Amino acid sequence: MDKIWHPFTQHALSNPEIEIERADGAYLYAKDGRKILDGISSWWVNTHGHCHPGIVKAVQAQAGKLEQVIFAGFTHAPAEELAEKLLRVTGNHFQHVFYSDSGSTAVEVALKMAIGYWRHTGNPRKNVVAIEGGYHGDTFGGMSAGGRGVFSDVYKDFLFDVMHLSFDGMEQSFEKIAARGDVAALILEPLVLAAGGMKFYSAETLKKLSEICKRHDILLIADEVMTGFGRTGTMFACEQANIWPDIICLSKGLTGGFLPMGATLCTGKIYDAFYQKDRSKMFFHSSSYTGNALACAAAVASLKIWESEPVMVGIASISAVQRGAMQRFSKRPDVENVRSLGTILALDVIATPAESRGKQSSSKDGLLRRDAPRNDGYLAPVAPKLYDFFLLHNVLLRPLGNTVYILPPYCITEEELENVYDIIDLALDHLRDGREQQAA
Repeated sequence: MDKIWHPFTQHALSNPEIEIERADGAYLYAKDGRKILDGISSWWVNTHGHCHPGIVKAVQAQAGKLEQVIFAGFTHAPAEELAEKLLRVTGNHFQHVFYSDSGSTAVEVALKMAIGYWRHTGNPRKNVVAIEGGYHGDTFGGMSAGGRGVFSDVYKDFLFDVMHLSFDGMEQSFEKIAARGDVAALILEPLVLAAGGMKFYSAETLKKLSEICKRHDILLIADEVMTGFGRTGTMFACEQANIWPDIICLSKGLTGGFLPMGATLCTGKIYDAFYQKDRSKMFFHSSSYTGNALACAAAVASLKIWESEPVMVGIASISAVQRGAMQRFSKRPDVENVRSLGTILALDVIATPAESRGKQSSSKDGLLRRDAPRNDGYLAPVAPKLYDFFLLHNVLLRPLGNTVYILPPYCITEEELENVYDIIDLALDHLRDGREQQAA
């Protein structure tokens, strides 16, 4: 019987968990002696590589000074330094930083800021708009903003109403909704719907959505929890559209993957709506570990690495290798929609009728081709087969349904990436051979 209830795990079907004793660079070292290449940055959090000495040293030093203090009415040097660095690295577009514990809580904070802003400025807009297929966390606010599907279906009767834009033609749909004049905020993952299947859209579309927000006085919330800190090839995905939102949500890579932390940055007008002598209009949000000193120290150390090491050079190198691999996988008849953005490479395994979930359409070869990935495809039976095969060959890749993706730490080498590509090819060959045997 499992004592620990693990996330996104069906314990009735899963294999025993792999115990990891230590990690270094791009590798995880298991108790059974295996050396596993971390191809997904341990759920997208690790940026510079596991146990980067600069962050290790900073956390160790901070642990001997101050580990935690209530953040209501108190502050400390790591939190103050981190705020200064975050405001500077986002181009001084924002004026205030609110700390929390994770990406989900960073989104909750953003939504509450947006709704509270309209309430406190005397124009209580209540409608929130998001993109269908998006993912904003597993708390109730995050699930409400996220695309409706398998992630939230059990709880759908308890979620607040959010208007979701169809992924195709989202600008036109949003323009019509925005013209009503009652939209409080648009929340989106800029350029990449990550958990929705690494689904990409253009910087031009992002810019148009931002322009609609400005024309209709709608707050724009950018959920850069995954896309932030270099994943799309720039420090933040919004930079590729040459826009900044009113509120930005950060987490994952914020501490370099060391400690859980979220940060929600906002402009002065958001903060000013709560800055009143009426105590009932303060921002009612916190958690016990808000502004944790160890997490702040890790985040400061991570940002110093960006300043002192050629991180963007490494990102550019990874991006080039990933783009080059697109041609390799595009030649395979059993995959489609091979795509790359920054350090991300993704491809969709073409499903057979028995494997298919979600919306489908027929193709000339008789296979069913899915439309762009959706949350409903997360349970595609091919995913655990591929996951197990990858781990058998000491590579950690965790498919999103039929979508296989690589999102590595920035210390990974070209040789290591080529090894990952080889294992993906082997896995696809193995899957093909198994299908042929079943059909015979």
